[in-house]
Parts: sequence; C-alpha cells; structure tokens
Amino acid sequence: MAALFAHPERFQGRKVASIICGGNIDVRLLSGVLARGLIRDGRVVRLRIEIIDQPRQLAKLSEVIGAAGGNIIEVYHQRLFADVPAKRADVDVVVETRNIEHVQEIISALANAGFQSRALSTRSVDGGI
Repeated sequence: MAALFAHPERFQGRKVASIICGGNIDVRLLSGVLARGLIRDGRVVRLRIEIIDQPRQLAKLSEVIGAAGGNIIEVYHQRLFADVPAKRADVDVVVETRNIEHVQEIISALANAGFQSRALSTRSVDGGI
C-alpha cells in the first residue's frame, strides 16, 4: 500500500492487487484470540470436578476423560485452599475436545463414574459463560 501511495504513476493503467494481512499482529494477542475461539467452539473446556481426597482418584478421573476421548491439558488440584469439605477436593481440568457435544459426553461419562462435574468455560454447556 505504501508503494501505491508513494508512486501512483508506476501503477497507472495497470491492474493492481494488494494483499493485506495481519503479519504485524502481536503473537500473544493472536494466541489469546485463538484460545478464546477454541473455548467458544467447545474445543477446549475447563471442568470443575468434585473428587474424594483418596489415592488413585486423579488416576481414575484421567482414565474416564481419556476413555471418553478428551485430552487433558492442565490440572488444578484444590484441596487445602478451596472451600470444600474435609476429605473432598475440587479438581479443575482443562480438556481438549471435539466440540460442545463432546464436552457433554465427557460430563456424562464422569457422572456415570461417580464424579460430579460442571463446565466452567463454555457458553453452551451447563449454563457456563
């Protein structure tokens, strides 16, 4: 565009196309935009899951999510500083999924395995954002 404006005579009478792209977009901004899109599409979800604070509970939880086709990205295990009863814990799990319907399948699989859970980060599952 700068060349077109600086030297219009060089392009006079010619068909000219200019490609405009976001090549100068900040990488962190782009990353944030992409992440928000994945969350809106239900392809990444944060689930809050209530577990009994006993050995193997995190392993069982992981097995259920994996068997349902979810890929765990992050785990936040809150047992000391969260407002939960003794011998209970809240686990926030960030999971890659196929879509919002897949999120519901994972929540159902967790319920069938005895884990209460709810989506914290999707707009269309369980009244989330």
